[in-house]
Amino acid sequence: MAKIALITGATSGIGEACAHLFAREHYNLVLTGRREDRLEKLAKKLNTKYNVEVAVSAFDVRDREQVITNLEALPAKWKKVNVLINNAGLSQGLDPIQNGSLDDWDTMIDTNVKGLLYVSKVVANWMIDNKQGHIVNIGSIAGKEVYANGNVYCATKHAVDALNKGMRIDLLPHGIKVSAIHPGAVETEFSEVRFKGDKERAKKVYEGFDPLVADDIAETIWFVVSRPAHVNINDMIVMPTAQANAGTIFRK
Repeated sequence: MAKIALITGATSGIGEACAHLFAREHYNLVLTGRREDRLEKLAKKLNTKYNVEVAVSAFDVRDREQVITNLEALPAKWKKVNVLINNAGLSQGLDPIQNGSLDDWDTMIDTNVKGLLYVSKVVANWMIDNKQGHIVNIGSIAGKEVYANGNVYCATKHAVDALNKGMRIDLLPHGIKVSAIHPGAVETEFSEVRFKGDKERAKKVYEGFDPLVADDIAETIWFVVSRPAHVNINDMIVMPTAQANAGTIFRK
């Protein structure tokens, strides 16, 4: 019987890359995200290319009732989740704390922290019932360091770091693995979202060096997930060669 991976934020970037990689490795998939048209298009592509089964569930992780209702509505066979990839997350704005947007703060906290919690609570209980599972939380170098104007985004990713450690402890008696991947600069839609569609400003973030791409992180996640049963990688930071820490990038 094929294993199942549930991926949040699967409509683009790291989530979409993970969907392709896990399908390639013969996992059936539960794909979630806000943009149903993208999910359906991706599901069709994966089914055709890799001959895997794909279930689609469109909802916003910020909405607790949507999360619970949509996940619990999945047929029983889809609740045998082997791997949960908590990928849904974003950054909004890049302002000093005194100028920050309250709406941006709410969006980041509700998505990056509360959304991750809502999904994890549902799926962790499935895993406990199934007596197996692996949760992979996508953090950030912003969860290890704080950089200028990163304030609330950094706070949310520090929360992910703490929650990852807490999950590891709480789920230990149930034999459920828990891991966090903390990327540095990855060129995806991330900066476009942060700068609210300003593509020119987003492009400048990655000028002068070779950033990571979504496939790099998907491959890292696969490495973590594919370790032997007795091995759990708790925490991993992944950087482009040109980046030393959150604020130090060598640009040519």
